[in-house]
Amino acid sequence: MTIKSSIALLGLSLAATTLPAQVWRADQGDGTYRNPVLFADYPDPDIIRVGEDFYFITTTFANAPGMTILHSKDLVNWQIADHLMDRLEGNPRYDLSDGGDYRRGFFAASMRYHKGTFYVAVSPIGLNTRIYRANSPTGPWTYTELDRHAFDPALFFEDDGQAYLMTSIGTDGTVTLLTMNEDVTKITASKVVHYNKGAEGSKIIKRAGWYYLFNALPSKLALSVSRARSLQGPWETRPQIDDTSGGHQGALVDLANGQWAGFVMVDAGSIGRMTNISPVYWQDDWPIWGTPDAPGRVPDRAPKPIMGHPFAEPPASDDFSASTLGLQWQWNHNPDDRRWSLRERPGFLRLHATQADRLWTARNTLTQKGQGPGSRAIVKVDMRGLRTGDVCGVGTFGKISAQLSIVGSDKGRRALTMMVTDSTEDGPRTETRVASVPVSGQTLWLRTDMDFVRDEGRVAYSRDGRKWTGVGDHFPLKFDWRTGTFQGQQFALSCYNARPDGGYIDIDSFTLSPLPEAVEEARP
Repeated sequence: MTIKSSIALLGLSLAATTLPAQVWRADQGDGTYRNPVLFADYPDPDIIRVGEDFYFITTTFANAPGMTILHSKDLVNWQIADHLMDRLEGNPRYDLSDGGDYRRGFFAASMRYHKGTFYVAVSPIGLNTRIYRANSPTGPWTYTELDRHAFDPALFFEDDGQAYLMTSIGTDGTVTLLTMNEDVTKITASKVVHYNKGAEGSKIIKRAGWYYLFNALPSKLALSVSRARSLQGPWETRPQIDDTSGGHQGALVDLANGQWAGFVMVDAGSIGRMTNISPVYWQDDWPIWGTPDAPGRVPDRAPKPIMGHPFAEPPASDDFSASTLGLQWQWNHNPDDRRWSLRERPGFLRLHATQADRLWTARNTLTQKGQGPGSRAIVKVDMRGLRTGDVCGVGTFGKISAQLSIVGSDKGRRALTMMVTDSTEDGPRTETRVASVPVSGQTLWLRTDMDFVRDEGRVAYSRDGRKWTGVGDHFPLKFDWRTGTFQGQQFALSCYNARPDGGYIDIDSFTLSPLPEAVEEARP
């Protein structure tokens, strides 16, 4: 399977279907599903089963709250259960100081359940590995820090309760087994047990007396599996699948009926890295992805692993009437909680201008994932609180950050400005700034379109929510792990000012919908 070819065939035909939140619906309603199960950036998956429930933890880098945990009954219909941490701890850069920690932070966690406790092993970049634990997947979570950094750690509990971590880093491929103490707070032994050139993203399962070690091979965009009769080895390794046949980082999860399913991440262009679910069967005690009729590839469409559960999805649209932000929202780093509120004006999200000279260094930029194959965000704002120098608006955030912002100036004048910034290894640089469009009054609607088939976006505004005027030309959508945020393109709400005495913008609603096939609007 190739995601791009699947997208091209589907086009934007989903525009005629109205869904409550997601643009893409994996559950076909006829006992089958299609991949990806979530058409958005949910990278570095680890999925476990606890009874009849599945839990999926995914990478969020420097976003806060950090490390999203999803829940499903059937591996197809997912909802957000919670996040591992409300705020990121241990590095002042998590507060967006000294350029922030974009592309770093927390990623590639390993989740396990043992004797009534949920465990998560995760290694923040530049810090020692942490073992989080809780009695519920919704927390509260506490953690213990170990005495070393274990890259992409794989947590595993033996049948007798002994805990281990397996770790390797792609720049090498040496696979090391770390033995843990009884309460999983310390490493008591370390031993090199295998070598698999370029291997990282380790995951371990056990079946029928065999241990299986899954590893991503990023340089090849491929997934390998190794097996042994003992965690100490010797291990023998075989290729599994790659991004042309389904993905390159993942493993297997067991079903209650004794069958197995595979989960795997695939690089999919500007939308980021998405997770596919695949049937898996066994041949000579080796796992084979797909079906006997089509072995060695993740199917575009397949029977649901578990039947009978209703459609479910993460939230997306928001009228900001709740007392807390929806679980779909994440700040670009730890927020300054003094500079935003849901209570100052009930029914609105108030973003006070944070002091910054550009979007990249502005705290309190609120993001959620772009959704494929194409999605449209419409934000209704009240701009009466803006002051001179405020830059407040909506757009994309990531490798390409394109913001349609209302800029406050002297004597209460306001103008719309569209700015496109491309992130490089040396930091973001401004590529395009569109001449200002004067606006007045109280209410304005701002719109951002992201088309992941064509890898391009567009912004527009409206004075009445019906008649739209485009600002600027189409801009590219991109993904690059070396630059930007190491995430797919996100929708972003922002408000900043180079001066410390900025005002605020009130956001009435954020509405996400499928992207219409044809986008027509007037030009200023």
